[in-house]
Amino acid sequence: MNTGRLVGVWKRVLSLSWPVMAEQTFRTAMRTTDIIVTAQFSPAAVVAIGLADLYARFPLRIGLGLGGGAIALSSQDTGAAATGNRDEAITQAVLLGLVLGIPFVLLGFFFGETVIGLLGADADTAALGGQYLAIVFATAPARHVSLIAARSLQGTGDTRTPMYVNVVANGFNIVGSVALGLGFAPLGIPRLDVVGVGVATAAANVFTASMLLAAMATDWSDASLVRPRDPVIASQLVRVSAPRIVEGFAAALAEFPFNALLLSFGTNVNAGFQIGRRMYQQVTGPLSRGYHVAASVVVGQALGDGDDEGARYDGYAVTALALATIGVIGLGLVALAPQFVRVFTDQPETVPYAVAFARVYGATAAFLATFSVLSGALQGASETRVPLIARLVGVFGFLLGFSFLAGVTLGYAEVGAYWGVGLQYVAMAVLVFVGFRYTNWAERAAGMMAERGTGDGEVTDGP
Repeated sequence: MNTGRLVGVWKRVLSLSWPVMAEQTFRTAMRTTDIIVTAQFSPAAVVAIGLADLYARFPLRIGLGLGGGAIALSSQDTGAAATGNRDEAITQAVLLGLVLGIPFVLLGFFFGETVIGLLGADADTAALGGQYLAIVFATAPARHVSLIAARSLQGTGDTRTPMYVNVVANGFNIVGSVALGLGFAPLGIPRLDVVGVGVATAAANVFTASMLLAAMATDWSDASLVRPRDPVIASQLVRVSAPRIVEGFAAALAEFPFNALLLSFGTNVNAGFQIGRRMYQQVTGPLSRGYHVAASVVVGQALGDGDDEGARYDGYAVTALALATIGVIGLGLVALAPQFVRVFTDQPETVPYAVAFARVYGATAAFLATFSVLSGALQGASETRVPLIARLVGVFGFLLGFSFLAGVTLGYAEVGAYWGVGLQYVAMAVLVFVGFRYTNWAERAAGMMAERGTGDGEVTDGP
């Protein structure tokens, strides 16, 4: 094994991923702050925002899906020095995200309270959730633009600009949630409760999108906004992004029946699941997101440079780094789960279930890390169909299917859910590994680059 080459890849990956990790850490802190502030209003307010956030995941998934297409084409064209095609792809992705955000604006404005009520909320909770959802969905186009623009810049190798913007935006969001939610009399800021928290989030969305667009419209970043003209690039964006969007929607939709299944085993089982998952996401989420993005960038740029072997090596190298970090953290979570759980709750009825779910997540951390990295690597190669298949099998075959079979049909209750949660990640990791190892993703990427005129190694000024 060439240790020097491996260490070189790891250094580059860490250089690319640490800004993403920092950005994700601040995003998590912002969401935690929203929950803490909302808890000061009423239990109904906490439930209202929680239910609204279930719907808010759908524009998130669209933004991440289009961002996946943008980072694939952006990284490949950067590696091939095809700056014209890269800027065309980035601009088209941003515009498409802007347009796809408009239906959410209308949904929130006209039907926000109704869709919250569909989840079984009482009238007061539905009214609060509808207000919050209408405000947040009003900036869904900006949310799409911010997600897509960030990943477009990351594809060029610039992971710091999105970090700077998002850290500042999330800081403003945290301060705004506290000030507008709870009020601050010395400065004449009124207490707006749930509305204030929503306004803070909406303002942060607009700020993030504006700053990232400004970075691309000026000399701050290498990427630029251009007049979109090439239908081939538009078609490729849809082809690469659509499986990512479907994958995200599948994961979001599965939350509803799985939570209902857990509630049938008892409220404390569901509470334990929420705590165990939040613990795992808190300690590993930033690393996982960082490695996913870095894998997309290094693989995509290697393919753009015509180095198929290097792209494959980079994918395995990032996976090894993820296993050496996230995998080890997962084992620590297994060992220290009782201590971690008591940071979140000391209720004796909930603690055993939270510990069990935390240990399931910790024990399967290596598998989830493998899926995250290799799906990112395949994304960099424009191959998003394999991760989609892996996700569908994991979510519907094991998270829902096996959990129901073992928990309800066979009568193992929450134990069946423990196995369903863990086995989904094992299945997802195995399938995406097989896809990375045996499918012709390098040839697919080369064909798509040739189709849009990328890959000759020459700088292009336009499509």
